[in-house]
Amino acid sequence: MGDVSISDKKDFIQWFLNRYELRKRESAWLLSYLSSDDELLKRVHFVENLRNLPKTIVISTRCIRMTSFKFTKNNRVSTDVETAFYDIRSCPHEDIYIGLYFKDRSACPEYAAVLEVNPMERQDLVQDTLLGLLAEIVLDQAIRDFRERELYRQIDQALAEGDEAKFLQLTEEWRNLVEQKR
Repeated sequence: MGDVSISDKKDFIQWFLNRYELRKRESAWLLSYLSSDDELLKRVHFVENLRNLPKTIVISTRCIRMTSFKFTKNNRVSTDVETAFYDIRSCPHEDIYIGLYFKDRSACPEYAAVLEVNPMERQDLVQDTLLGLLAEIVLDQAIRDFRERELYRQIDQALAEGDEAKFLQLTEEWRNLVEQKR
C-alpha cells in the first residue's frame, strides 16, 4: 500500500469504468478526466477510509445502495460533480482522496492494487505507537520506584530483626536495581 504508479491508476480507472455502471454518469466523466492528466493523477489517491482528509470524493456504482457522488473539501460537502471538477481544475496541486464503492470491492485485487493508506491514519498509528511506548516507560519507572521503596522497607526490617544474611541479600538487590537505573 505504498506509492501507486500513474500507469497503474490509469489502468485501474479504465478497468473500473469498463466494468461498472456509476450511479451518476458525470462521475465516469470526472474519472476519465482525472486519468487523462498525469500531473493530476499523481495527486489522486484511492483510499478505504476518507476520515480527516482535506479533499475527498465518494463515487458509487449502481450495484450497491449508497450515496452516488459526494465531494468534500475542508468540511464543505457537495453532491454536484461539476463543483468537484471546477475545484480540481482551480487547485490542481491539491491531493484528492477517492473512495470507490462497488459490489465485492473488499475482494477485488484490481482495487487492492491501487489502494493507499489514509495519511491521517498513518499519523494516528505513529502517535498511538509513541503513546504506547511512553506509557510503557512510565509504567517501568513506577514499578522500579515501587520495588526500590519495597526494598528499603525490607532492608529496614532486616536491620531491626538483626538478620544479617537477609540484609546483605536485600542490599545486593538494591545495588543491582540502582545499577540498572544508570
